[in-house]
Amino acid sequence: MVATERFRPSVTVAAVIERDGRYLLVEEETPEGLMLNNPAGHVELGESPIEAVVREALEETMRAFVPEAFLGVYLARFLRPARLEDVTYVRLAFSGSVGEEIAGRVLDEGIRRTLWLSEAELAACAERHRSPLVLQCVRDHTAGRRLPLEAVYSHASLQAPLVKG
Repeated sequence: MVATERFRPSVTVAAVIERDGRYLLVEEETPEGLMLNNPAGHVELGESPIEAVVREALEETMRAFVPEAFLGVYLARFLRPARLEDVTYVRLAFSGSVGEEIAGRVLDEGIRRTLWLSEAELAACAERHRSPLVLQCVRDHTAGRRLPLEAVYSHASLQAPLVKG
């Protein structure tokens, strides 16, 4: 067997936010054009997934996100033609609530606007989804999937790496 480079998927988080039967989404500029996504993004060095989803939701919606449940772990592989990139994403999705937009905040770079869509409206524009995980997370939320936040454990070494010796 020939040794190959180690598989390194991109770890991301997503916020699934529902209010009155509508889901908060972002419209964002991507190399593939203007797409719809749950408020989402990459986990940064030193962050727990819960810290990351709170930060990403705030940056992309200008609203404070309060995680209430863990929806699950989602994986998807994409061939991005605009960048000739083959990437696998591991998405940790959380459901929760938000307040109103925070005065003085601006949307993250690349985010054009936020919008509230029903599950049916979201399903009707699948060609505009950043990934198939957008609708799957909403469908799982609608179906009532809720896991405790404690299902996602973050060791203290995220803040200060362990020294092996």
